[in-house]
Amino acid sequence: MTTQKLAFLENFYTDVTLYIPAEPAVAGAAVAPAPVAAAEPAPAARPAAAPPVRPAEPATPAAVNAASRVSSQPSTAFSKPSAGLERLVAKELVPAAPEPLPAAAAPIAAPTAAPGVPPVMLTPFSVLGSNMNGVVLLFRVPHDQFPRLHRNVFLNKMLQALGYVMEDVVLVNVEADLPVALTNLRRELAAANIIAFGKNLLDVTIRNTQIYEPVQFPGLGLSYLASATVDLVEYDVSLKKRLWPGLQRMFGKA
Repeated sequence: MTTQKLAFLENFYTDVTLYIPAEPAVAGAAVAPAPVAAAEPAPAARPAAAPPVRPAEPATPAAVNAASRVSSQPSTAFSKPSAGLERLVAKELVPAAPEPLPAAAAPIAAPTAAPGVPPVMLTPFSVLGSNMNGVVLLFRVPHDQFPRLHRNVFLNKMLQALGYVMEDVVLVNVEADLPVALTNLRRELAAANIIAFGKNLLDVTIRNTQIYEPVQFPGLGLSYLASATVDLVEYDVSLKKRLWPGLQRMFGKA
């Protein structure tokens, strides 16, 4: 900082000239001492002087002219501070027009639903043997055990007591937890007399039959008798004694 600026700042902030720079010496002339102004008495409690601030550089004439031209022009963007807020509120209050839907996204009327198929109509079953006399033995056993029933001693003796042999009947295995539909059975074979070894094996007989009690369905042309499973009846004499009277009534052997 030059001595001239330092003298200016001290005088500006304290109103007292503490330092006067010496005049440059002129060749051949005597240097006269500069008078010193008497210092004013300092106040009792003077606040601490603020740090010296460098004064702003004076603006050039070109900058002053440019600023005057800008200030003289009327302001359009900021002439109304709330204009932006008003435009935003107006945009929120006025709903925008809905864009037209593309052709592919237009609502399409749902086709008329087809009637539902009862689950029992989808129950699979296996068939073993012929069906010359319309006698059906109905089971629900594992798939690998079903072919062995054709040689089962108990079943062969039961049929022999009724006047049949294994070749006269057909064996049907229900391969699902749901009963098989009588309609589906009769599409494959002529089922007229059905002996069921197990529960819930035929759809039309679930609610109106009792075990070991033969039931006639004249409207369906069907005779039906429910029994316990083969593995139970085969080795239980008491169950055989309950089954036999029902078989006699069903086939008119009593």
